[in-house]
Amino acid sequence: MAMTEKRKKYLLEYQKANLKRVPLDMRFDDYRELKSAAVAAGMSVNGYIKQAVAEKIARENPSGTAGT
Repeated sequence: MAMTEKRKKYLLEYQKANLKRVPLDMRFDDYRELKSAAVAAGMSVNGYIKQAVAEKIARENPSGTAGT
């Protein structure tokens, strides 16, 4: 089913207001290892990275507030 123009516009506006893209360059060997670990965990690479980052932040900042 094709997305309506109204829906596309809403998603674009939502993404601009609420999301930040973070480019990540990796060596191919490292990516293959990451992909393998994500698949083994039953996750997408994106989800695996997000979970890993969230876990590291939680360990380093147990109070739950972001350090600025």
